[in-house]
Amino acid sequence: MPEKQLGFFAKYLSLWVFLCIVLGVAIGYFIPAIPAFLGQFEYAKVSIPVAILIWLMIYPMMLKVDFTSIKNAGKKPKGLAVTLVVNWLIKPFTMYAIAWFFLKVVFKALIPSELATEYLAGAVLLGAAPCTAMVFVWSYLSDGDAGYTVVQVAINDLVILVAFTPIVAFLLGISDVHVPWDTLVLSVVLFVVIPLSFGAITRSSLIKKHGKEWFESEFLKKFNGITEGGLLLTLVILFAFQGEVILKNPLAIVLIAVPLIIQTYLIFAIGYGWARAWKVPYSIAAPAGMIGASNFFELSVAVAISLFGLSSGAALATVVGVLTEVPVMLSLVAFAKKTRHWFPKETA
Repeated sequence: MPEKQLGFFAKYLSLWVFLCIVLGVAIGYFIPAIPAFLGQFEYAKVSIPVAILIWLMIYPMMLKVDFTSIKNAGKKPKGLAVTLVVNWLIKPFTMYAIAWFFLKVVFKALIPSELATEYLAGAVLLGAAPCTAMVFVWSYLSDGDAGYTVVQVAINDLVILVAFTPIVAFLLGISDVHVPWDTLVLSVVLFVVIPLSFGAITRSSLIKKHGKEWFESEFLKKFNGITEGGLLLTLVILFAFQGEVILKNPLAIVLIAVPLIIQTYLIFAIGYGWARAWKVPYSIAAPAGMIGASNFFELSVAVAISLFGLSSGAALATVVGVLTEVPVMLSLVAFAKKTRHWFPKETA
């Protein structure tokens, strides 16, 4: 079989993010009237231009989630148990602990206390949002069970609806960060409930009318490039607001990346190692480890902007998560494929 490859955009995602950083910072520095103009369009602390772009990112992803697959969840409960426990009972808290240790202790002399708290808040938002989109790519590349990955993602999307807000509020609360509950709930409604509902309704009605094959081979293709375009434009806008902060402290991106990368490898090790100990088949163990290791960064970016603003350290931290994701996850895909012999042989 030919080696599976990432698509052009996904393969060079870190490069595109870096170019967006450069372009956004240049706009913010040389043409400050642009971020000043965009900053006027805001409602309930939510940036309307960014909200529109994030909907363009998230809606096409939600179209791919088949919630009817949940009925198959009980057939292979071990993989699902690994996913849910790691994602919701371990990941948010290890993210907080690792980020706090590095940002507040190890890098204390390099980061002002108030800014370190904002970076910590961004890390918390990443840790509380397990991946719902790119995990399909990581599962595919690592020869994971595509059908079971859909089950895992569908259930995690539903858990996000009820678990994301209280976990974020709790972890930010113990960080002495004031959390406006109304803004946090509004963010989840805007960036999860609404696109999730519209995606499910669209998928169900169109499959009923035209069939699943037409939906997946024809309709979904209409959205090719929209998610990517929305992501890149959002990053340009965000960094236009971040320009001054980055120019004053260019080392910030590297310092933020350190705990995020360590957290990614740790969470994968916990999920993948547990699956191995439990003798879960490789095709389920691989995506079970990947879904917790990667993040729903679109949601994290949106909530960070809503809670703290476009020019905040929290928003910057969530974008660093986007920057580091692809190279780190590709290394985990390679590791998983080399260690598949650790798992019991699967019957066809």
